[in-house]
Amino acid sequence: MPMDPYLESRILAADPVELIHILYEHALTQVKLARVALAEGNIPARCHAVTKTLEALGELEVSLDYKAGGAISQNLAKLYQYMRKRLLEATVKRDAGALAEVESLIRTLDDGWTAMQHATSAPPELLYAHAVSDAVAHSWSA
Repeated sequence: MPMDPYLESRILAADPVELIHILYEHALTQVKLARVALAEGNIPARCHAVTKTLEALGELEVSLDYKAGGAISQNLAKLYQYMRKRLLEATVKRDAGALAEVESLIRTLDDGWTAMQHATSAPPELLYAHAVSDAVAHSWSA
C-alpha cells in the first residue's frame, strides 16, 4: 500500500518527539474508524482498524526507554497494555464503550505530548508526567 507522500516526508523529517505524536495521531484515527465500523456493522473494517490501533500501541510501547523514563515508562507500558486489552474486548464483545475509552486515553496522552512539543522551558519528563497522571484518572488499572 503506497504511503501518503506528505506523511512520508513528515516522518522522515520528524524528531523522536514528533514521531511519537504521529503514532498517537495514527492510533486516534484508527480507533475512530473502528468506532464508525462498529456502528455500521462493518466487521472487516472494524477488525482492520483495531489491528492498526494495536500496532500503533505496540510501537509506542517498544519505543519506551525504561532506563531514562523510570516510573513514567513503566506506567505508560501498563497503560498501553490496558488499552490493547480493551481493544481486544471491544472486538470480541462489540463494545463501543471500550473503543470510546481507548480513544479518550489516547487523546489525553496525545494532548500531553503536544503540550510537551510546544514547551521549551520544562524538561519532557515533567510535562509528560502530567499527561500520564491525567490518563490515570481514567478507569484503567494494571
